[in-house]
Amino acid sequence: MTTEGNEMNDQKEFLATEPIGKLLFKLSVPTVIAQLINMLYNVVDRIYIGHMPGDGSLALTGVGVCMPIIMIVSAFAALVSSGGAPRASIFMGEQDKPSAEKTLGNCFKLQIIVSVILTAILLIWSKDLLLAFGASGNTIEYANSYMQIYAIGTIFVQLTLGMNTFITAQGFTKISMISVVIGAVCNIVLDPVFIFGLNMGVRGAALATIISQMVSCIWIISFLCGKKTTLRIKKENLKLQKDIILPCIALGTAAFVMQSSESVISVCFNSSLLKYGGDIAVGAMTIMTSVMQFAMLPLQGIAQGAQPVTSYNFGAKNADRVKKTFRLLLITCLSYSLLLWAAVMAVPHIFVRIFTSDANLAAFAAPMLRIYLGGLGIFGIQIACQMTFTSLGKAANSIVVAVVRKFVLLLPLIYIMPTILDNKTQAVYMAEPVADVIAVTFTAILFAFQFKKAMKEISSCTQGETIC
Repeated sequence: MTTEGNEMNDQKEFLATEPIGKLLFKLSVPTVIAQLINMLYNVVDRIYIGHMPGDGSLALTGVGVCMPIIMIVSAFAALVSSGGAPRASIFMGEQDKPSAEKTLGNCFKLQIIVSVILTAILLIWSKDLLLAFGASGNTIEYANSYMQIYAIGTIFVQLTLGMNTFITAQGFTKISMISVVIGAVCNIVLDPVFIFGLNMGVRGAALATIISQMVSCIWIISFLCGKKTTLRIKKENLKLQKDIILPCIALGTAAFVMQSSESVISVCFNSSLLKYGGDIAVGAMTIMTSVMQFAMLPLQGIAQGAQPVTSYNFGAKNADRVKKTFRLLLITCLSYSLLLWAAVMAVPHIFVRIFTSDANLAAFAAPMLRIYLGGLGIFGIQIACQMTFTSLGKAANSIVVAVVRKFVLLLPLIYIMPTILDNKTQAVYMAEPVADVIAVTFTAILFAFQFKKAMKEISSCTQGETIC
């Protein structure tokens, strides 16, 4: 048997035979840790900036206004990688390593192209975008100073986020965790040096971030070009092929919509909050989105850990293992979201104080945080179902639930809720939990029907009842 055949068989033994609980734990724990550490890139920036003497609260608000743009950059990475990685896993399940490596190479090339375009746009129009996204006269200089430097490192952000997904998809979750740890440690060390030691303020925070992402990027590319990976970046696979890249983009559209819609929603939140509550309400929103990351990124990490198992066994037509993986994923995600919700409801001020030493901002943000994260307890259901749709290659279903949650529900509610409630600022924050409860209900019902259908199809394949 060839070396490639041995590699594929090893992957099969790993993903197709190990106990689901043990396998999910092995893959998810490093991924969750990686997601938590990855969160530190932006969160640590905000923590240090929020505690800057004098103008820390305004600087925090300014950097918060940058987040919609940063979300868009991340969304473009997800557009390519969130579709490419599951397809690579499915190809591996089908024992088609050449197609899996072509998927990796094509996605790598496309992310470089996208990075160059995004960098040019941000360098030229960052100030105009920031003003449109909710920056005020008091915060625009802080926001633009941060974004001008951050834009230079766009290619490192793209490749780090995008290519690390392919490492996880192969089952190398410890390597993907190390990729993030390297960058996060660099960021934690460099932030205080640049912000306070060299007195660079928000510019120092941005510089620390892009240097850290560059270090992570070098590590990831080195691994994917090395001998220890199953799938390698090869020169012959860098030429874009429609039949390879277009299905990746189609499948990744759900993740793109999910993340880019977060940007659109953030803009709508910021503009409405600036109108009703001023800079302090926008600053509080920065804190709330930071706390939301504590919820979302570990949930996504758990789901990403399950992705190789689900995709591989779906490709291998093993319905029983797919069912068991989803069941355990759902229980784990829901348990986490319920625990974090309980913590936020009990002690919101502790979460707020992490990000600001400003007494007025903290006093305003704490009760609003309870409102904003009111629907967090059941959100584990949304993540488990959405990521499983993607893992099964069900792009259309993933897109539908993403669009419904953000554009059909949340976006209109940001403007509808202030017309219903007397406290306009509070009403804007309340749009989030109302939308979440409705969206989770819709997603769960759709998933129940579609998952049953998908399992029936692959069960029929194994029994020889249909042509597969």
